[in-house]
Amino acid sequence: MSSRRRDRIDAAVLETTLRLAVVLSAGVTPVRAWALVAERSDLSGEVAPVLRGAADALHAGEDASAVLRRGGEEWHALAAVWQVAATVGAPLAETLRDTVGALRDAAEVRDDVQVALAEPRSTARLLGWLPVLGVPLGGALGIDVWGVLTGGTAGTVCLVGGVGLVVGSRLWARTLERRARPGTEVPGLRAELFVVALAGGVSVDAARVLVERALPSPHDVRSSRRRREEPGGAGDAEQDRREVDEALALSERAGAPARELLRGTAWLQRQRARSAGRTAAAELATRLLVPLGVCTLPAFLLLAVVPMILAVVRSEVLPF
Repeated sequence: MSSRRRDRIDAAVLETTLRLAVVLSAGVTPVRAWALVAERSDLSGEVAPVLRGAADALHAGEDASAVLRRGGEEWHALAAVWQVAATVGAPLAETLRDTVGALRDAAEVRDDVQVALAEPRSTARLLGWLPVLGVPLGGALGIDVWGVLTGGTAGTVCLVGGVGLVVGSRLWARTLERRARPGTEVPGLRAELFVVALAGGVSVDAARVLVERALPSPHDVRSSRRRREEPGGAGDAEQDRREVDEALALSERAGAPARELLRGTAWLQRQRARSAGRTAAAELATRLLVPLGVCTLPAFLLLAVVPMILAVVRSEVLPF
């Protein structure tokens, strides 16, 4: 999925959650709230079916979270929050307002990383055009570089090798960018879901069962990350689970409010995701030098320098 499309859907999810929270706080029923949100005329083709499907599911007395999950990974956080809140009877308006804050923080994490990635990504793309400039550069010097590349065995070898290196450099750089890009997961979501469940008055054990049902399994998370070749911003699922368990254990031992400790845990996880994303972006600037040195510069030699030398040698041996 492209970054622009993902950002557009993320913004739609955030706006949908905010609108639902506002409408529900006015005393509107959940069925009517979803119907009102889905009636907007400016919905994109990717968002409209999800909202209308959720509205139709609620109207039919079915589970809206299942429809949201089918809309894509960007909707999973809202689906999980809605599923837990609806199950325990937590205040939906207040819950969705808190969810807006979590989604906004997650969006800020991704935006920070995207900004940090912009410079090394632009530099790599700009330098990627360097080998292609050999042909017009030779023409400006009065040398028929293209004629050399297509006019003999040596030129053909240079052309094939140079083009192969250019393609390899672009694929290599694109892979490095994709791995440094933040995932679609919401950092701290597990802790936020526990807050929602406990707000409904259920026990910690019952909350744990509800949260595990609402979240994808660790196997599904790893498979999703392998498909995208992106490290998730939320961190490892097992680490998230341990941190939530530690917060709950501390609450039990100290008699402190579990919901406040869990909110603090979620905030720390988002801060850690922001730091890890910025670090990955900084490391990308250095890693992109590897395909530049291994592929781009040799491609420039094959597509520009060597053909110029061949043209000069041929003109000296066989003067026109």
